[in-house]
Amino acid sequence: MARRDRNESKLLDVDASMQGSLAFKDPVNLRINGSFEGKLDTKGSLTIGENATVRADITGEEIMIGGKVTGNILAQKELKILSHAHIVGDITTPVLSVEPGAVMQGKCQMLSYSSGRKSKTFNADELAEYLEVEVSNIVTWANSGKIPAFKEGNEWRFERVSVDEWIAKEKAK
Repeated sequence: MARRDRNESKLLDVDASMQGSLAFKDPVNLRINGSFEGKLDTKGSLTIGENATVRADITGEEIMIGGKVTGNILAQKELKILSHAHIVGDITTPVLSVEPGAVMQGKCQMLSYSSGRKSKTFNADELAEYLEVEVSNIVTWANSGKIPAFKEGNEWRFERVSVDEWIAKEKAK
C-alpha cells in the first residue's frame, strides 16, 4: 500500500503555460495539458494531452502524444501517437504505435533492442576510444549533462544504447 501511495504522489499534471527546461532524475508520471516551450527530459511516462501545444525537444522513456508537438522526440521505450496528435520533428524510438488520423512530419528511426541482453556500459576512457575523442571532452560533456551518463561511485558510466541514440539525435541537428 505504501508503494502505491508513493507512486501516486509522483503524478504531475500541468495545465498551464510554461517555458524553460524540465529534467527529472526520478521516474514521474507527467501530463501536460497546456502549453510548454523549451526542453523536456523525463523518466517514467509523459503524456501530451489532446489540447496541449509543445514546442520542445523531448527525451523520455514512455511517451504518449495527443496534442501538437514541434520538436524532436526520443522515446527510450515506447512512443504512442494518438489520433488527434500533430507532430513536426524527428522521432527515435524502439516501439511506435500510431492511431489513424495522427499527423507526423519528420524522420522516424526505429532502434531495435535485445530484451534479454544487457546493454554495454562504458567508462570515460572506453567511451573516448569508442567515439574517437579526448577523455577530457567526455568528462566535460558528462558534467554539463550534454551526453547521457550516470555516476557509479565517483566514476561516470555511459550505456552504449543511450550514447548511440544521442549520436543519432546530434547528427539530426
